[in-house]
Amino acid sequence: MGAMEKQIQGFGVVPVVVLYDAADAIPLAKALVEGGLPCAEVTFRTEAAEESIRRMSTKYPEMLVGAGTVLTTEQADRAMSAGAKFIVSPGFDPEVVDYCLKKNIPIFPGCITPSEIAQAVKRGLKVVKFFPAEQLGGLAAVKALAAPYTMMKFMPTGGISAKNLKDYLSFDKIIACGGSWMVKGDLIKAGEFEKIRELTKEAVALVKETGR
Repeated sequence: MGAMEKQIQGFGVVPVVVLYDAADAIPLAKALVEGGLPCAEVTFRTEAAEESIRRMSTKYPEMLVGAGTVLTTEQADRAMSAGAKFIVSPGFDPEVVDYCLKKNIPIFPGCITPSEIAQAVKRGLKVVKFFPAEQLGGLAAVKALAAPYTMMKFMPTGGISAKNLKDYLSFDKIIACGGSWMVKGDLIKAGEFEKIRELTKEAVALVKETGR
């Protein structure tokens, strides 16, 4: 794995963030940094995503800020121009994956079948997303997919919470888990950044309990 993948593995959790107002980006980033998790996957589901990435990356350059739910090459370009350090897509889109690899942009595409993982392996990828994790069989499904692809590591996202995080991280083929429980939309909307900081601290403590 490269340096970024190792950094993500050290975090154990990647907060998956949906922001509807870019004004929330900096206070959210502050809460994550102070909570001990200077990392975020800002999803491109909203109009505020691009500007949010820009603000977070500028104010907190030490943060590992990426763009999630990237569906097109145009979105990938916008995300990287805004300061994103990696791209995450919900599924395996060959056009987007090949474009990112050609431009040396780190990408973690969603893979849920052996055929998709095979395509990732063919392209030299070392880490893929598994989404939506809980709905597609959870940890048991990841273990089954990992068995024939011994060189691949996974980043399960979807249904991960404080309750099952340690179970997922106990499997050595899981680099980290994507999670939104510490950055829920209602907490962001209500401006409860202190609560987000505390939930982030709890998530970091859970990761440490796994020996990472």
